[in-house]
Parts: sequence; C-alpha cells; structure tokens
Amino acid sequence: MKSILTITAVLCCVSLSSFAQDSSLVIPLWKNGAPGFENRKDEPEQAKDWWVRNINNPSVTVFLPSKSKATGAAVVVCPGGGFLNIVYNSEGRDAANYLNSIGVAAFVLKYRLFRAEKSPYTQDHPMQDIFRAMRLVRSRAKEFNIDTARLGVMGFSAGGEVAAWVSYKFADYHSPATDAVDKLSARPSFQILIYPGPLSVPEIVPENAPPTFLLAANGDECCSEPIIKLVQMHRKAKVSVEMHLYAKGAHAFNMGYRTEFASLKSWPQRMADWLNDCGWLKK
Repeated sequence: MKSILTITAVLCCVSLSSFAQDSSLVIPLWKNGAPGFENRKDEPEQAKDWWVRNINNPSVTVFLPSKSKATGAAVVVCPGGGFLNIVYNSEGRDAANYLNSIGVAAFVLKYRLFRAEKSPYTQDHPMQDIFRAMRLVRSRAKEFNIDTARLGVMGFSAGGEVAAWVSYKFADYHSPATDAVDKLSARPSFQILIYPGPLSVPEIVPENAPPTFLLAANGDECCSEPIIKLVQMHRKAKVSVEMHLYAKGAHAFNMGYRTEFASLKSWPQRMADWLNDCGWLKK
C-alpha cells in the first residue's frame, strides 16, 4: 500500500511539472464562463500561426519556472493584437519563457476582443478580464508558490493598454462580483508596458500607482508617444518609473526575436535589470 501511495505522489508531481514545461494548464477566469456570456464559454477558439481569436472563455495559461530558479515573483502577461487578435506565441509564450528563465512565474492572459468582426464585446470586457485575472492568480498564490507582494502585470501594444487599466484604475473600477475571488485586490505590485497603445494613458497617474517600466522604439508611430506621456505623468505623481526609448526600430519587435537591431534584441535584459534593482527578484 505504501509503495502505491508513493507512486501516486510521484505521478502527481510529474503531472504538475508537465504543466510548467508545456503550458498545458489553462485556467478559465470564471468557472461557468464570463458573466453575461456563460452560454458562449464552450465556443472553440481559433488559432493559426501567430494569432488566437474568438475568445469567449477568457483564461490564463500557467508557465512556472523551475524550483531551483523560482523567486516567488509572478507576472500576468497581456499579449497585444489590437483587440482583433491575441499575439499569443511571440508576446505571450515567449515572454513567459523569458520570465521563467529569470525565476518569475507567468500567467498569459487570453482576454476578449472587442474590435473583432461581429464581436459582442465592448472595451469594458477585456477590462473585466484583467481585473479578474489578477485576482484569480492572487487567490491561487499558495498553489503556485507566489508571493502576492510581488505579483505584477506586463503588456504589449493593446495588451499594454489592458495592463495599464488595472494599474491605474484598480481603486475606481468595480467589476461584477461573482464569488470570493472578486473581493481580492487587483492592484499589481509593478507593471511593465512594452510599446503600449494610446488607451494606456490615463487622465492622471494616481499617487499609489505601481512602479512602472516603459519601453518602445522611437520609430513607432503608434506607441512611442504613450510612454513619453506616461513617464512625465509618473514623475509628476512621484511614482517610480523607468523608460527606454530606442533610436532604431518600429512597432511589434516582441521579445527582440523579430528585429535586426542589437539594442532591441537585448531589451529583455533591461527589464530583468529593472526587476532585480527594484527587489522583485529576491527570493
């Protein structure tokens, strides 16, 4: 009997390990589907090459670092895609794998797309999704060995707008309460905005906004201006901020794998340095 229990325990450990390695652990944000759209939760997503679409059952996919590297820090990652797609691989999975390499757990968010053709959603729905994602990860912190004082958010392009909404509106936005998870704080401990879209810029940056890392290329006609505005607003609010505006490059260089410029290829190291200097990576 003892040997059977031992084998069972080992199999359980192997199962959890496989979730970390192949990212097969997908957690819906709501057990019964998104509020008001429960009847759509079983509609299949569409995915091809670089994009995922038709997201009606928003979720987070879990990427965990190895136990030897894990720091206890965690990040909810919001890929971009203009609210038409989710750029899942290059701005979700690749970001998560890099974060894992520096000891940070990652939870890649698939949020609802209000600009997709015939979408039943509005801007309020991805906002609901990021608030719920932050609370859901916080509610399962013990399960994933996460320090809730070091739970941040990261976003690219439109995903940067999603990330910024929870960072700047956490005190004012009240999502529909469905269970105990919705009673938890959604405030990120820090935020990372990579070429965020213009909707990321709030009317004001509150004094209790999280410390922020901003990065874009100067040739980005869409998304270089938002980080310039945000750095000025953060300084006015006396909220810690670091900004990197690169001379070369345009939009959507992702984790640096899709660019010819050496400075952009190595940008993730600047983020890692910032996380380390701010103390987020200390075990």
